[in-house]
Amino acid sequence: MTDSIKLAQQAPMKHMRHFMSLLELDEENFEFYGKYTGKIRLNVLDKFKERPDGKLILVTAITPTPTGEGKTLTSIGLSQGMNKIGKKVIVTLREPSLGPVFGIKGGAAGGGYSQVIPMERINLHFNGDIHAIGTAHNLLAAMLDNHIFKGNELDIDVTSPLWNRAMDMNDRALRQIVVGLGGRVNGIPRESGFLITAASEIMAILALSSSRADLKERLGQIVVGYNRKGEAVKARDLGAHEAMAVVLNEAIMPNLVQTMEHVPALIHGGPFANIAHGTSSIIANRIGLKLADYVITEAGFGADLGAEKFFDIVSPVSGIWPSAVVLVTTVKALKYHGGLSVEDASGGAPNHDALREGLKNLEAHVNHLKLFNVPVVVAVNRFETDHPDELSYIENYCISLDVPCATHNAFTKGGEGVTSLAKVVTKAVARNPSPDTRTMYEKTDSIEDKIKAVARKVYGAAVVYFEKKALQNLKRFKELGYGELPICIAKTQSSISDNPALRGAPKGFTFTVSDVQLSAGAGFLVIISGNMMLMPGLPKVPAAVNMTVDEDGVISGLF
Repeated sequence: MTDSIKLAQQAPMKHMRHFMSLLELDEENFEFYGKYTGKIRLNVLDKFKERPDGKLILVTAITPTPTGEGKTLTSIGLSQGMNKIGKKVIVTLREPSLGPVFGIKGGAAGGGYSQVIPMERINLHFNGDIHAIGTAHNLLAAMLDNHIFKGNELDIDVTSPLWNRAMDMNDRALRQIVVGLGGRVNGIPRESGFLITAASEIMAILALSSSRADLKERLGQIVVGYNRKGEAVKARDLGAHEAMAVVLNEAIMPNLVQTMEHVPALIHGGPFANIAHGTSSIIANRIGLKLADYVITEAGFGADLGAEKFFDIVSPVSGIWPSAVVLVTTVKALKYHGGLSVEDASGGAPNHDALREGLKNLEAHVNHLKLFNVPVVVAVNRFETDHPDELSYIENYCISLDVPCATHNAFTKGGEGVTSLAKVVTKAVARNPSPDTRTMYEKTDSIEDKIKAVARKVYGAAVVYFEKKALQNLKRFKELGYGELPICIAKTQSSISDNPALRGAPKGFTFTVSDVQLSAGAGFLVIISGNMMLMPGLPKVPAAVNMTVDEDGVISGLF
């Protein structure tokens, strides 16, 4: 059992009634899921509709190394740091998926003295949300196949791509399968496959919905396939969307838990940060903004993916615009982008040459975040192996970029180690009382121009190249009336470019669009560069092999 797990399991927890009192929630606003977690009912938005909203702080990061830079840790730690300096704050996070938990990444509850608890429950089956999403997804798949089997009145073309199935587990054997084998009684044989539940369009829909009515409308708009005339067939045409909304009736309510220092945390939704937009739900953020003066929310992957999509997809839909952005980095990541291996970058003697080169990655992210006209604060997640002169070098570099910078020790000191950062972030928010509503492109721009705007301004590409398949799908989606949707670019998280081997801040490259997919219910077009893996596989030694539970129900090996 690692020290982080011990800390989380031994941390004292406060009953949900403490948080109900703190947040002014009554029995009509809250659904208990045991003593230490529960769901906030959507009627709380009506209860506090006259109350002014708090301020939203978006936490993102530079291009991450394979081991990550502590973005969730920083988000949780910052909430505790702001609480330490007397601010009323809530942190909103995505829900962990069981696939990564049992795979290579492990859980997603923070670490050290900056975790959300109860950690085991959050990482395992958390209040049934992801299971409900998987069930709704597979209900639609079952109703689609049943419709085809029972006569296919909608004349659905079974040779075109159809709605696949979902499962919350890493299982590469299910990526491409054949269904309907065993004779006519078992259906019509055809190719199909599974994706991990976090990659389901329904996950993105749940995270982008503003109400149950909006949820049902979006579910009805899901395109499950095409008829032989080339027209879109939707979930509404199958009569599936109402039943899907029934399945999701509890899942649409945000989950309330606590940090190790008893700061309230809303954990809700877990959309992929490349094939989807990668942030917690709009509902969770809206509720948080009514219950606290500051809401800290985390974007997925680097700022080129998560933050860009927050400004260009989430903010226009929700009307919620960040008052400040926190850009997380580490000495390790900067030296990695300067050419060192992860192992060499993680410790040893200072290497100013690698650090200097790697800072170009941080600068690239700062520059494209400034295009949204929002204050940027650089947060250095500090490790014991970091050298003081390297940290000073980063701080001086940030001064040259005209952005404030603060280090933190959220892992080892909890909120007390993040008070300096909390003060810097609070000042940044105060300087921006009316956040700008700026996006990287206009809604009326062509799809091609939207892609070029992000690829050139955010990624640094010189040329955007569209492969034949992408052009064919673009033409089809425009003809179907989806030409004004925002874009969600799915590319590698390992580089600002579309080439995972290019570290630092590559320039002048060609950005290749290999495919375009439609997420009509979520309300965006997925622009694919490279090959997107929607069903991960397990590593040679999965994290699952190190997990166990004793006779008293105490879990170990879950990290």
